[in-house]
Amino acid sequence: MLGQRLEVRQGQGLVVTPQLQQAIKLLQLSNQELEAFVEAELERNPLLQRDEPDAPGEGEAAPAEAAASSETELSFEDGRSSAADEAMDVRAEDGWNDASETPAAPTAEAQAGLNDWSRVGAGGSAPDGELERPDTREATLWEHLQAQASAARLSSADLAIAHVLIDMVDEGGYLRGELDEVADRLGCGLDRVEAVLKVCHGFEPTGIMARSVPECLGLQLAERNRLDPAMQALLDNLDLLARRDLAGLKKVCGVDGEDLAEMIGELKALTPRPGAGFGGEPAQTVVADVIVKPDPAGGWRVELNADTLPRLLVDKRYHGVVASGARSDQEKTFVAECAAQASWLVKSLDQRAKTILKVSSEIVRQQDAFLAFGVECLRPLNLKTVADAIGMHESTVSRVTSNKWIATPRGLFELKFFFTAAIASVDGQSTHSAEAVRHRIKSMIEAEAAETDVLSDDAIVDILKEAGIDIARRTVAKYREALRIPPSTQRRRMLRAG
Repeated sequence: MLGQRLEVRQGQGLVVTPQLQQAIKLLQLSNQELEAFVEAELERNPLLQRDEPDAPGEGEAAPAEAAASSETELSFEDGRSSAADEAMDVRAEDGWNDASETPAAPTAEAQAGLNDWSRVGAGGSAPDGELERPDTREATLWEHLQAQASAARLSSADLAIAHVLIDMVDEGGYLRGELDEVADRLGCGLDRVEAVLKVCHGFEPTGIMARSVPECLGLQLAERNRLDPAMQALLDNLDLLARRDLAGLKKVCGVDGEDLAEMIGELKALTPRPGAGFGGEPAQTVVADVIVKPDPAGGWRVELNADTLPRLLVDKRYHGVVASGARSDQEKTFVAECAAQASWLVKSLDQRAKTILKVSSEIVRQQDAFLAFGVECLRPLNLKTVADAIGMHESTVSRVTSNKWIATPRGLFELKFFFTAAIASVDGQSTHSAEAVRHRIKSMIEAEAAETDVLSDDAIVDILKEAGIDIARRTVAKYREALRIPPSTQRRRMLRAG
């Protein structure tokens, strides 16, 4: 039978208040976006003011500024840092992490729980659709190249090199910088950097990441199968074309006037600036959020860049003046809301700074071998590893590593740069770098000396499992194809043929 009844149920849930939504949003903003947000808050909230270094202390200084002081410098001993853990120990003082709800007209005491975001967004989803809207803007050239690099089946080390090369591309699509400097900075051979650049030359649009106009046009002609010796000679002597020295061009190219006119017409159909077709946002100077320096005592020192942290304070004296002068309920509510929002923003900036510091410190601890020895020593790393080590959720680590940059002795990198693929071991207790596994597969195949020594993909899987590497056959095949190694049947025929 159908009927009505009353039931009382007890449960737990997270109430995502507007303040908590903005706190989460603050975490994923870049330093440029954060500065714009703070400027808007300063215009909107009369109780907030910028803390100038020479200004008298009239209010409560932003804790974020304290987080950027010398006390945030971390000295790593044996790859660990207890100071990092202390810096991010967010406790429930002043009701800061209390899970209470916020009333409609918040006061300073009603801001409890607005910034305990370390466990928000379980499963990586945004707590509110307003936080992560679909990105409908046109992709920038940098984003376009990064996406192609991620899909290029490069090893972890080669992908890291590709990311660095892409960062050197200007708005016209040309590579600006010396490859030997890249090799020296990343601790790898020049031939390896050149090999990665050759792969990048296959990206769209054709001609991208060239180092000169002749190389850019040559890549486009090669795609059209028109880069013959005569055309190469024309590319090598573009200065003669600029001077309209047609007689000299006919001589160096070994063609007659008709052929030369046709070749010049083909050049005019090419794109000398392949990156110019991409709109997107104007280029902005990247400023590091975190700075890593060698510690004289050993290890690394990790500190926040104070120049990227807003210096704010709550003007308590002005708050007292306007609060005492408020007459109507509407005026009192406005003053209370401004005080609550100002206090919330100061504390939110503090927690944002501490969270970035803690995540960055763990990444440096995990990838200290890269900093010491170069790109070949990048370790397998994912969001979950970092999140578990510092007691946060993966979604929080993901937000922290988005649009954040770290300056190291090996260069300026986005925090996401340090996350590389890993392959599990058979015992499930450790992982192996994908790059190391690829190298082992290549070595095994290169050791094949006779027809009977040829290893099938299944045989390679068995050998790797005996060595403690848990890998699927399709993964072995994918790595073999990425190394441009033919299958076992073809290798067997090649050995049989001599």
